[in-house]
Amino acid sequence: MLLAQVLARIVSEGQLTIIDEGGRSHQIKGAKTGPAVTMRVHDWWTGIRLAFHPRLALGEAYMDGRLTVEQGDLYDLLDLLGRNMSAVDSTAVMRWSYTLQRWLRVLEQYNPIGKAQKNVAHHYDLRGELYDFFLDPDRQYSCAYFRTGSEPLETAQADKKAHIAAKLLLSPGQKVLDIGSGWGGMGLYLARAFDVDVTGVTLSREQHGVSSRRAVDEGVSDKVRFKLLDYREEPGRYDRIVSVGMFEHVGSAHYLEYFTKVKELLADDGVMLLHSIGRMEPPGGTNTWLRKYIFPGGYSPALSEVLAAIEKAGLWVTDIEVLRLHYAETLRLWRERFLANRERIKELAGYDDRFCRMWEFYLSGCEVAFRYMQQMVFQIQITRRQDAVPLVRDYMVTEERLKNVAGAMAAE
Repeated sequence: MLLAQVLARIVSEGQLTIIDEGGRSHQIKGAKTGPAVTMRVHDWWTGIRLAFHPRLALGEAYMDGRLTVEQGDLYDLLDLLGRNMSAVDSTAVMRWSYTLQRWLRVLEQYNPIGKAQKNVAHHYDLRGELYDFFLDPDRQYSCAYFRTGSEPLETAQADKKAHIAAKLLLSPGQKVLDIGSGWGGMGLYLARAFDVDVTGVTLSREQHGVSSRRAVDEGVSDKVRFKLLDYREEPGRYDRIVSVGMFEHVGSAHYLEYFTKVKELLADDGVMLLHSIGRMEPPGGTNTWLRKYIFPGGYSPALSEVLAAIEKAGLWVTDIEVLRLHYAETLRLWRERFLANRERIKELAGYDDRFCRMWEFYLSGCEVAFRYMQQMVFQIQITRRQDAVPLVRDYMVTEERLKNVAGAMAAE
């Protein structure tokens, strides 16, 4: 079997057994211990596709039921492959795939006004009930912040909001813009905890409806409002700007446009906090399957290309923090919740088995990417002036500690 021959040259950690379409077993044992997984490939063409186009074929085969895991589960299979990813990436097929993606990445990430909304709708305008089954009650759909790695999801997401707020150096009455405001959790938190006036912009109709209702239901619609609007069309000027989990949808061809608009929106003494998925390697492309089925137009940038755009826009970078395994832990908790609620998702949210397998592959694959494949999260504090924030970053720690103490006291 061609696929077994290819993988035999790659797997150095763990044990993989492949059962082909004729029922024959092909066992591959790595030199190092690791997961033991058995997968069944149900037709010969799937085996060929997996050998020559694995980045797209693996997810499609699992979604369609043409590849099943018989010992272990999907995460175990992806975990095994992730542990051997350096060898996978060195194959001729993968090197050619990466080269082709670098050539095509500008076209793949072209997100002008209009197309950007269609790309967002593909993922974020799904039935709202879906997200209730695996996110925290505030629907924080971005990397949580784990102080120890053992916190429950709700605590880690609350700590994420406090961590970001501490970097914004907020004062009562300030005007805050939330670019990519999601279901409203960050904007509502900032308004309640810091007595600031918040405007959120989103391209998702579903998210806009939910966040607007939340502002009314929580009695804060006088100081928190949400717009169904591309950030490039926002006319205001703000003391603070926050953007969490939106920059991944901008596209590398639009980075200078993004930061030029940020500069226009930001007050002279203003502060921005950008929170985004990134990569610890040079610029590249987006996984073929992920781009096709989950995040069309999406891309995790290298810091080098983000910083270059910030420099060209004439803005100051006043602080950078890299969060490494935080998103792996976040995705693990999301994956576990999704799988625990799989039947309810099918029953109440109305999605079929293929959709659930697609999302299982998405959550599992992304978790593995953050554990083994150079994915990380960065937070960049940005200003127009070099004196917009204090000389040292101690104020962030002090502010965050005070908010955490106050939150703990309020919860008792």
